[in-house]
Amino acid sequence: MLTNTQKSPNTGLCPLPAGKVQWTDGLWQERVETCATATVPHLETMFASKDISHVVENFKICAGEAEGDFDGTVFGDGDFYKWMEAATYLAAARKDQAMLDKLEAYIQLIGKAQQPDGYLSTKQIIGERNGTASRMGDINDFEVYNFGHLFTAACLYFRVTGRDGFLKIAERTAAYLQTLYTEAERTGKAQTAVCPSHYMGLVELYRTTGKQKYLALAQQAVALRSRVEKGLDDNQDRIPLEEQEAIMGHAVRANYLYAGMADLCAESAQPAYRAVLDKVWRSLVDKKLYITGGCGALYNGASPYGNFFDHQLVHQAYGYEYQLPNITAYNETCAAVGGVYWAYRMFLLKQKAEYFDVLERMLLNTVLAGVSLDGKRFFYENMLRRAKKLDYKLVWPLTRSEYILSYCCPPNLARTVAQSAEYAYLVSEDGVWAGIYGASRAEIALPGGNCFTLVQSTGYPFDGKITFTAENAAKAAPFTLHLRIPAWAEEATLTVNGVPSPRPAAGSYLPVVINNPATAQVVLDLGMKPRLTVANSMVEEDVGQAAVECGPLVYCIESPDADVPALEDLMWDPSASFRLTSYSLAGRTVTALETEMLCLERGNYDRAALYQRLRPRAKTKKTVRLVPYFAWDNRGAEGEMRIWFPVAYGMDF
Repeated sequence: MLTNTQKSPNTGLCPLPAGKVQWTDGLWQERVETCATATVPHLETMFASKDISHVVENFKICAGEAEGDFDGTVFGDGDFYKWMEAATYLAAARKDQAMLDKLEAYIQLIGKAQQPDGYLSTKQIIGERNGTASRMGDINDFEVYNFGHLFTAACLYFRVTGRDGFLKIAERTAAYLQTLYTEAERTGKAQTAVCPSHYMGLVELYRTTGKQKYLALAQQAVALRSRVEKGLDDNQDRIPLEEQEAIMGHAVRANYLYAGMADLCAESAQPAYRAVLDKVWRSLVDKKLYITGGCGALYNGASPYGNFFDHQLVHQAYGYEYQLPNITAYNETCAAVGGVYWAYRMFLLKQKAEYFDVLERMLLNTVLAGVSLDGKRFFYENMLRRAKKLDYKLVWPLTRSEYILSYCCPPNLARTVAQSAEYAYLVSEDGVWAGIYGASRAEIALPGGNCFTLVQSTGYPFDGKITFTAENAAKAAPFTLHLRIPAWAEEATLTVNGVPSPRPAAGSYLPVVINNPATAQVVLDLGMKPRLTVANSMVEEDVGQAAVECGPLVYCIESPDADVPALEDLMWDPSASFRLTSYSLAGRTVTALETEMLCLERGNYDRAALYQRLRPRAKTKKTVRLVPYFAWDNRGAEGEMRIWFPVAYGMDF
């Protein structure tokens, strides 16, 4: 399971054990299959290559199985642990003994690389030997980030295999971290670990082992942030956590931080942290979240919470409220993954439909857009518009790549996709809570002893009709099925055993009492129709424009789907209708949309001019196709892509 909250005092909900839910058809089943057969093997090749990432080679050098110097990224260890997490989950689900044996061999290698005091980060271990690096001297060496992903991967490995070798390695590293924090308490000198994955990791160590010291260590780690001197908005430590009201700085670091804080709140009374979580969540969702669920708009910039005389630089960061550019949108894939973890943990604390609405938006749009449909090419950042030509160079490629120097995102999205079925359901004492929808089978065992198999039949997210039935339910007792009604599902309908129910309220959870599971049939129809969405008028880049959504999916237009000189010539006709159609992309079938848009005949318009006179322009109608945002950049051509287009509100040119 993603998080073992069976004994968490402040949740009341728990995910099902690992492997108890399987996607059986549709988008999620296809994405998991691609992850297993293409993404995970491809990532292993990248990590195992001495000439590409050097990651496994670094462990071999530390273990004395090879000679040489450290090479690659300082966070490569942690990224490899993320790959191990994906490989572990899929190997256990598919009963792939060869992969499980390979993982055991990797664990043995990692154990040999670990130092006697528990320390485990390859750059520093190799550097101490040759005099080029030392421990804990630079927070940007990502040592504790590596530790955190080790903790999480080791906990999952123990849960799904029952083998404790990896867990013992993790516990030895946690003991080293304890020594480090004890020294920080003694001296009063503390540093903030960047991308703090270890908060989640330590809490999961506590949940997995039952050892109170790991929860105490997580609490200590978070508390030490408030003792950092000369902290940074980029690291969320310029002001104490208890005083934070707006989300700021590096988006991955922020989302990991708040996910870890939510874990702490699930295990112990933390009213001050809980209040902060609510404030920064509202800051994100109300003013800084992209329509795709992307997080962190800025490549580089200045913190909006400094001032002219005391400004701070930020990168990969949340900017000002409503600062959401499209061409230069950063939206690191890891930030969306971190957002998924945070939203999930917020739902554990309080069962609001909004948390899963946001989680699903992030998953189906930005996270899935981070990987090509064949599972082998990746985006680091996720723009909302691609132009034919830019007069400046961005840091990352404008198309997906098989390998990128900062390889943190590919294994992060791999483990998220591999474990996606874990987001389908949670259980309470007498009920089942639906998270994200998709065709699936779930072996349900409620804490009170009620057992049955819950079957979900649907074409979601391309079709809004979802049917629930139960199997193996001859002796099952009544239970409550809590159905998420997304905020966009204003036309949702529900029938139970053929009898219509009152219209569900959008943006809520609807409890449906199932008196006889063996014969029950629940049909939820979310009434999915394509809709035009506008942004707050403070989002300057999107003023006067609209985007198309259908259900939880955001749609876009690419150059091959519109026979026009440039996508900027297109405008929405507010009265236009949309036609759903099956479309093949890279051997996968998606539901595309077709419609007619207005196209400006610009005449002598100068596309290179900074300013020019407005002249009369004719307009014609053009049939265009829209594809899901997650499926863009899969046709081998670097043309244009846009989500937002102007709306022709009765304009006559």
